[in-house]
Amino acid sequence: MKAIWNGAIGFGLVNIPVKIYSATETSKLDLDMLDKTDFSNIKFKRVNESTGKEVKWENIVKGYLMEDRYIILDEEDYEAASPEKSKILSIDQFVKEVEVDSVYFENPYFLEPQKNGENAYRLLLKALSETKMVGVGTFVLRESQAIGMIRPYNNEVLILNRLRFEQEIRDYKDLKIPEKKAPKPAELKMAVSLIEQLSQEFDPSMYKDTYSEELMKIIKQKARGKNIKAKKAEPAKEGKVIDLMAQLKASLQSPKSKNAS
Repeated sequence: MKAIWNGAIGFGLVNIPVKIYSATETSKLDLDMLDKTDFSNIKFKRVNESTGKEVKWENIVKGYLMEDRYIILDEEDYEAASPEKSKILSIDQFVKEVEVDSVYFENPYFLEPQKNGENAYRLLLKALSETKMVGVGTFVLRESQAIGMIRPYNNEVLILNRLRFEQEIRDYKDLKIPEKKAPKPAELKMAVSLIEQLSQEFDPSMYKDTYSEELMKIIKQKARGKNIKAKKAEPAKEGKVIDLMAQLKASLQSPKSKNAS
């Protein structure tokens, strides 16, 4: 793995030199865009909307549309707006992990201690594990300010979750959410029973992204000259009044629910 950030965690007056590595990778196949007439690769050009002519990179600028005219930005403007460059991820506060809603989670990264930082790294890992707390602070990644949440992962390594800023979360007030009307006690009791019946420890290995695997099978079959028939998707059912009690009772009697209990 290649490190994408090189710096230190600021833990009180303790500095822990670390490197950051991406903790995830895509499972999607790398597909090229081709012209179906001769299978030549498609190349994208930067074209002037008015003249239709291609524009060289050195002649391209960026601008913000304001009141029917563009305000052009240059490198000095970006520099002036950039956060102060720092190689320190300073932990500002420690909070309970359950207090950080998953809507704020972005990308996860592994943290690796650098030379002379091993003892402090193990200390922070152990302290977070025992207190069930996470550290939250800010850092600069690829010229942008970011929020990071540091927590133990499998009690073996520190992981950094990049978090979204509060202003990035959309307001849901315009959604048509049902009114705050209490459900019927009998229905609620049965729904709770169904949840309890299906409850178990989370096992991420139960879930596999099979799309790329299935697509590769199709690619190999087509390479051998076989024709592929697409599976027909089931039509969406029209919304209608349903008998919740009947559905809950049927759910509790389903083989899946019985096997989970």
